[in-house]
Amino acid sequence: MKTLFSDIPKPILDRMQAMEEQDARDRSDGTSDLKRLRQIPPETGMFLALLASSSPPGPLLEIGTSAGYSALWLSLASKLRGSRLVTYELLPEKAEMARETFKKAAVEDAIELVHGDARGHLSELEEIAFCFLDAEKEMYVEFYELLVPKLIPGGLLVADNFTSHAETLAPLLKQARKDKTVDAVVLPVGKGLLVCRKLEPDG
Repeated sequence: MKTLFSDIPKPILDRMQAMEEQDARDRSDGTSDLKRLRQIPPETGMFLALLASSSPPGPLLEIGTSAGYSALWLSLASKLRGSRLVTYELLPEKAEMARETFKKAAVEDAIELVHGDARGHLSELEEIAFCFLDAEKEMYVEFYELLVPKLIPGGLLVADNFTSHAETLAPLLKQARKDKTVDAVVLPVGKGLLVCRKLEPDG
């Protein structure tokens, strides 16, 4: 039986390694935030892939593609599920970098990249099984309120940076913990992941 992390194709591994090396350079040479890859660490990617592969049947989403590193990890889950990941990126230069990433990693069959504001597309979806949110932090509350009602029972919303941006995201964490439609917990993975699991409706 094929496991999630067994036999990861070489084009994916090669592209991941190149992006990890570039990310390390960006963080040490003073590259500005907008130009940096600003990607998750590998351990976060593996955890996201595990969660996405374990989510109930339905659409897999990512909001905030950047250069496509996290989407490579999520593509492992989408391939295992026999589905596609839909990932949204607002910045044109990052969307172009992501297209290059997906082409070089040979995952274009597993990922659909949408260049544009995800908020203008979410209304087209009735159900969401999994969503990874890694966008600008001031947009998190709005995305939370758009996404959670569309999660199917057992569906997952995972949002990054709840440790690194704890003060900024404290109001959303408080909101999630009071939300009676989800179980919510922050896990010390990478820069801190908020994981929300949609509950079965009452009755």
